[in-house]
Amino acid sequence: MDNRQVEHMQHDQAEMKHHDEHDMMNHGGHMMHMGNMSKKLKVSIALMFPLLAISSIAGFQLLHFPGDSLIRLILGSIIFFYGGTPFFSGARGELQAKKPAMMMLITMGIVVAYLYSVYATGVVWAGGEAMDFWFELSTLIVIMLAGHIIEMKAVHRAGDALKDLATLIPKKAHLKGGKDVAISDLKVDDILLVKENERIPADGIVISETAHLSVDESMITGESRPVPKEIGGTVYGGSLNQNLPFEMKVTSLGKDSLLSQIAQLVERAQKQKSASENLADKVAGWLFWTALIVGIASFIIWTITSTLSFALMTAVSVFVIACPHALGLAVPLVVARLTNISAKNGLLIQNRTALESVHKIKYALMDKTGTLTDGKFTVRQVVKVDKEEDIDILQVMAALEKGSTHPIALSIVNAVEDLQLEARDVENIPGVGVKGSVQGKNYSVVSYAYLRENSIAVDQDEVQKAFAQGLTVSFLISDRKIHGFVSLGDSLKEDAAFFIAELKKRDILPIMLTGDNKATAAKIVKNLGITEFYAELKPEDKARIVKTYQEKGSVLFIGDGVNDSPALATSNLGIAIGGGTSVAINTADVVLVNSNPSDVLALIEISKRSNRKMKQNLWFGAGYNIVAIPVAAGIFYPAFGISIDPLAAAVLMSISTVVVSINAMGLKYEKAQEK
Repeated sequence: MDNRQVEHMQHDQAEMKHHDEHDMMNHGGHMMHMGNMSKKLKVSIALMFPLLAISSIAGFQLLHFPGDSLIRLILGSIIFFYGGTPFFSGARGELQAKKPAMMMLITMGIVVAYLYSVYATGVVWAGGEAMDFWFELSTLIVIMLAGHIIEMKAVHRAGDALKDLATLIPKKAHLKGGKDVAISDLKVDDILLVKENERIPADGIVISETAHLSVDESMITGESRPVPKEIGGTVYGGSLNQNLPFEMKVTSLGKDSLLSQIAQLVERAQKQKSASENLADKVAGWLFWTALIVGIASFIIWTITSTLSFALMTAVSVFVIACPHALGLAVPLVVARLTNISAKNGLLIQNRTALESVHKIKYALMDKTGTLTDGKFTVRQVVKVDKEEDIDILQVMAALEKGSTHPIALSIVNAVEDLQLEARDVENIPGVGVKGSVQGKNYSVVSYAYLRENSIAVDQDEVQKAFAQGLTVSFLISDRKIHGFVSLGDSLKEDAAFFIAELKKRDILPIMLTGDNKATAAKIVKNLGITEFYAELKPEDKARIVKTYQEKGSVLFIGDGVNDSPALATSNLGIAIGGGTSVAINTADVVLVNSNPSDVLALIEISKRSNRKMKQNLWFGAGYNIVAIPVAAGIFYPAFGISIDPLAAAVLMSISTVVVSINAMGLKYEKAQEK
């Protein structure tokens, strides 16, 4: 990640912070800075106290002197025009956007209170009697300003774990040989020295023989324990080398680095608008029109049946109590918290809208290699069919597989100490293998399923022995002739069995899909307790099977390879293994950074909890209005004498906002709870 890209990430993070601060106050493009709001709040509070001292509250006035009504007018006007500016700006934006909502309601309330207070002051100067609303007006503006600042700070806290990503990358790197260079001067394949207790400057692989090397990757993967690294192991820019110096080769920089991708994914996830947010917008719109109609109706009715003063008080109370500020925060605060917690648990959410239906998941379809198994194949056996034939089976296969990222291909290449052959015109055969030319002869590396589909005879005894051991077999052929094959062994991931068992506890049926042969697949599912599986599949087969299960219920799919991409895109919730191909990762809704299948359990639980929080917040933000608006309109006043003045309305509205914020920040998850 060069300096320009670091600066770009820092700019992006600043923008995210900027949006976090202002989105809830940004209506139609008019924004307010939290620093300015804090200043307005301080000035308004400073003026509010002397105003309260000379105002009549429940018939009691602390200080009374000639001309006090003029002082109230001056102080109240300053608070109104200075402290109320953010709301006027927001209301203007809503009108321009033709979407009246929260700011219009607030503005309507304080404008009505101000105008009536000016009128009441004039009546008093004329020798009459009238009750002004200076007390209610000042406290309302102060409470609203304070509430907005509290909410923006809550949004900040929700995103704190991500805003410092750019600072993890050091400004310089040590090239092998002792020269220090700027990160902007690094190139892929550069050899670097990473010293003890230094941040790793770029993504790469360990190339030095260093025993007991451990790296702290907690800010990237969420894993608090040090991660041991061996030669050939992957290290990520921004992680911390804890104990020993080592050499590494740079494999990716800039936008291709994991750290940069995390920032991009988080920003993308936070910008997406979900069904819950759309619902919140609709409810806010309904609430505005309800408050407007009820407020005007109550004003007209009470003007006719009571006094203008009481009618105005009820109308203002309706407008204030219906302010949908809490409703506007109901979903975004939970989303910010969801993104934060997910990232800490090694879950990068690329499409959070897919998580809203996680409670409907009935089937968990998953790939085998790299998902349930560690994908670290080793060549266990090399068999040459014709003992007299002058051909090195492993050399030819390795030449063809060189350049492939598939775990089987990498294992075949790694099994050859000195690759002496070179393949030409190499092409991938989707779901089957590869083909190309070696020393002028055309060869193919294919699966057992390919042999059966094309009726190519094979020595079943030798092959079945390998299958019985749960090994994967790849064949070298040319012109329908089998020259030989290799048997490769793979191991189950440590948490695979736990993962399958936990899925069953949640009434989610696990199903394995693999391109491997049926015998090997059967052995794997038996060890894991999976009852349904499909083997010898091609990419289009996996997508087709996903569609079949979708007819019976919602499906999540977990995979890591290019051949998994169609299934990932087709499923209701696509989950990519972090160590998989970029194609799979870009297709998925969620990426498992640690490549542990059991992290899906954390995803399911976090998603369910966040969905509950969203629903709770929607009720906290709007549901109380079902009772509060009628009470504020004075429906119970004739029979019970119950009414709500503007101050009480402001307090109730602010309480709902604080409740929503606290409820959202209460979203928590610890992996230990699942394991």
